[in-house]
Parts: sequence; C-alpha cells; structure tokens
Amino acid sequence: MAEFGRLITAMVTPFDEQGNVDLNGTARLMDYLIEEQKSDALVVCGTTGESPTLSDEEKRDLFEFAVKHAAGRCKIIAGTGSNDTAHSIRLTQEAERCGADGVLLVVPYYNKPNQEGLYRHFEAIAASTSLPVMLYNVPSRTIVGISVETTLRLAQIPNVVATKECASLDQVAGIVSGAPDGFRVYSGEDAAALPAMAVGAHGVVSVASHLAGSTMKEMIELFLSGRVGEAGKLHRQLLPLFKGLFECPNPVAVKYALNEIGCRVGTVRLPLIPPNAEEAARIRELLK
Repeated sequence: MAEFGRLITAMVTPFDEQGNVDLNGTARLMDYLIEEQKSDALVVCGTTGESPTLSDEEKRDLFEFAVKHAAGRCKIIAGTGSNDTAHSIRLTQEAERCGADGVLLVVPYYNKPNQEGLYRHFEAIAASTSLPVMLYNVPSRTIVGISVETTLRLAQIPNVVATKECASLDQVAGIVSGAPDGFRVYSGEDAAALPAMAVGAHGVVSVASHLAGSTMKEMIELFLSGRVGEAGKLHRQLLPLFKGLFECPNPVAVKYALNEIGCRVGTVRLPLIPPNAEEAARIRELLK
C-alpha cells in the first residue's frame, strides 16, 4: 500500500530573476520543507507549483531533480494532471521514469466532462502506470467536481489510492465511509484539515506548511493522540494564516511570504502577478 504520510506540502516552484526554474533554489526549498517544516511528502509541479505555466521539459527536469535531491527523505508526488487525457498519460509515464513515488491528477478543467467522462479519464491514466494515483477534486477551480460515487468507483482501481478533497466535509465523510481499506482522503484546504480529520481524513495537502508545517505536524499528532482540545487550539491560532494566504491567487501570497523570511523562491509567472502594496502589507502582518 502506498504511504504518503500525514503532512504533504504542495510545493511552490522557485524561479530565478529571469523567470527560469531555479534548481538550486528548489534544493534549498526542499531541504527547508523536509528538515524544518517536517513535510512527509512534496507535490512537485502541482497547481501551487504553477503547473499551467511550466513546460513539459521543465516538469520532467523538476521531477527528476526532486527525486534525486529528496534521496528518500520524503515522498515525491508528481503533478501530472491536465484536461487532456493523452497529455496526462505522457506526463505520468515521464514521472514514473523519473522515479516519482506517485502522481496527483487534478479534475479536468474547462471542458466539463460528466461523471462517466471523469471516471474514464482517471481510469485511463491509472492504467498507463504502476505508480500510486492521488485524485484531486477542486470544484472551485475546475467547475466540475468528482462525486462521492465516482470517487468510490475509482477507489476500486488498485493503484488509485487517495484523493485530495477541496469539497465539503459531507463529501469527505461520504468517501471515508464507502472507500476500501487503505484508501486515503486528504484535505486540500488548510483551514479544513483538522475538521476533515475529525470525520476520517488521513491528513492534508497543504500550502501553509511552507510556513507553519512543524506546527501543523504537531496539531495532527495531538489530534491522533486524543488531545483534541490542544489540537483545536493550534488550529485556531493558525487559522488567520490559513485564510490569509488565499486572499491573493495562490501561490502569490506564499511565495511573497517565503521571500520575506529569506527563503528565496522568486516571483510568479504571468498571468499571476506579485501582490500590490496593500496585499504585501497584509502578508507581512500574517508573518508576525
């Protein structure tokens, strides 16, 4: 059974001053996330990593580099999803050749497939690889979402092992209730991580863990040990950060925040733009 851990960071992609992928910066960021922020796994080239603006060559280089640099210290999950099934298959097979531990597949965006289309999309990609597959359900960005019923159908495919849910707690609970043993549900929203675990989620795929991963890991461990009140206190303390990082389009705020604390990751690529003065001031306030 694939095991990605409880705290997964959806890692930003560092760029240099010319806007190119910065592999040296990627190495520094990975060390920081693994050693200081206690990430169990990293998603490389997910949407927080600005995957829509990365070329296939850049993605391949990042997959290969991340696997090599992690050197077994954490799991590497490659973001290989798109709204083109054949393209996702090619990227997934490339990730497997690079040695990734799994892939994250976002719901196809814009073309609005129905539930049977979604099932066949993910089924085809899963059939093309031996890697463990994590689904990614984020209806606020893709318009269409995977239903509980379709998720449970997909969970019967042996290498579809998890889902990242940015939907309601009802959806999380429904999947947990009907999924086979070993199928993991992760919250895809930091602010919902602890509530989702309360209804059976395994962990979180996080953005805030770039900045507060060690505290989030403590929160998770407190919850698992039955110290729910203490876990809730940490959740409430972190809630302004969880919310504030998404006042700008992701990953604008988290990249700005990382730069502010001395973890140089560069800016974002168009069509995203850096925070304006007012937004930047709010992000700096969050860091206090």
